Amino acid sequence: MTKFEVVFITTPAIGHLVPIVEFAHHLVNCDPRFSITLLIITIPQRPLVNTYVQSCVAKSASSTNIKFVLLPTVDPPSPDQFQSSTARMSLFIERHKPHVKQAVTNLMATELDLDSDRRLVGFFIDLFTTPMIDVANELDIPCYLYFPSSATFLGFMLHLPILDTQLTTGLAELDTELVIPSFVNPVPPSVLPSRALEKDGYSFFLQNARRYVETKGIIINTFSELEPHALNSFSASQVPPLYPIGPVLDLAGPAQWHPDRAQHERIMRWLDDQPPSTVVFLCFGSMGGLSGSQVREIALGLELAGIRFVWALREPPKAQFAVPDDYMSFEKVLPDGFLERTSKIGLVCGWVSQVSILAHKAIGGFISHCGWNSILESLWYGIPIATWPIYGEQQINAFEMVKELGLAIEIRLDYREGSDLVLANEVERGINRLMDYDNEVRKKVKEMSKKSRVAMMEKGSSYVLLRALIQELVL
Repeated sequence: MTKFEVVFITTPAIGHLVPIVEFAHHLVNCDPRFSITLLIITIPQRPLVNTYVQSCVAKSASSTNIKFVLLPTVDPPSPDQFQSSTARMSLFIERHKPHVKQAVTNLMATELDLDSDRRLVGFFIDLFTTPMIDVANELDIPCYLYFPSSATFLGFMLHLPILDTQLTTGLAELDTELVIPSFVNPVPPSVLPSRALEKDGYSFFLQNARRYVETKGIIINTFSELEPHALNSFSASQVPPLYPIGPVLDLAGPAQWHPDRAQHERIMRWLDDQPPSTVVFLCFGSMGGLSGSQVREIALGLELAGIRFVWALREPPKAQFAVPDDYMSFEKVLPDGFLERTSKIGLVCGWVSQVSILAHKAIGGFISHCGWNSILESLWYGIPIATWPIYGEQQINAFEMVKELGLAIEIRLDYREGSDLVLANEVERGINRLMDYDNEVRKKVKEMSKKSRVAMMEKGSSYVLLRALIQELVL
């Protein structure tokens, strides 16, 4: 029997790594003829990523279908070279090209030579690792883009080279809304990704976006029933074939690999004691740390709302490429007496297994940073979101969820940490709207939850497109 090898590489961030690893499992589970090698870019300052990778490596030791190859370490660019962290990441990824080529060459020279029935049929990159298209071309391997975000955001990226020819100013200086084909509504510049509003970041987005069309296909972690307009907006003559095969989710979550198992179990026991659908969950993602003044406004808003809550509270990152960390002491950042006054209705914690909490029957609403993985998880479990974007493409995700799809409650669409402050009364108002059990958003989310599950079943829209992708790979 012919066997098929695929190589994956992704941006070294947890929000990119988890979905591509899950897609790898998804692919081999759907067709056991596939084996996958994931090339891992390591960053010492990201212990959460490294812990996740170590757990994946340990699990893969007992599997012949998926293996992980850690690439040699590369020094990150100096902060003096670029103002933008996005530009630094761009150069950091570029510096890995020789190591990636060597790793793939080694794979071809060993396993593929030893097994004449095995073929290397694809090299999968993600939205920010497009320099690896050069490696795929040099080695004559078909290259595919795995896009872990929404179809609307993909539409923005693909429209960016066209927009670039029309701009007379930077995106941050625009005073008119943008017409982007993947959106029904005109898009305010204020909801565009923060990095795209910076000069270096804009160049990084543009250089990656220009290369998407060089791939043989684009796999998107979405499903046809969620984003019909966006998916129908792409022209087959201008864009490679699209394969919306989501929602591809890690439903076990970090509960199975995060070292703080005791905290996880403490949170779950607390939730077990709460009535169904009465708890609001606040979580701002693996990179979402908020200022002290913003934390205090949230705390005051929670007290005003008086609704049960679980709050994953983390401090901002302290260095380049670093991620937020848990506070050593919550008392230093929260208002005096807050923990005592809310002890009967609330729980403040550090890092959590977000998906495990969303799956719990006690959760009734989610105040979220609107990372795409988080949106898909909340839809899967039928939990409505109140939008509080922080970084990345989250502002544009929030805009889509509220204005395009009517699947979320707006707290803010264009929040920027450091320049905005959501006041306590806004937090209270958002929580009360979110936890209103008769609101239309809650009903629509429950319906979309059903559709997300049907899409993944045999003969569902995503299942059919995954089979079509497999057929394309093995031809």
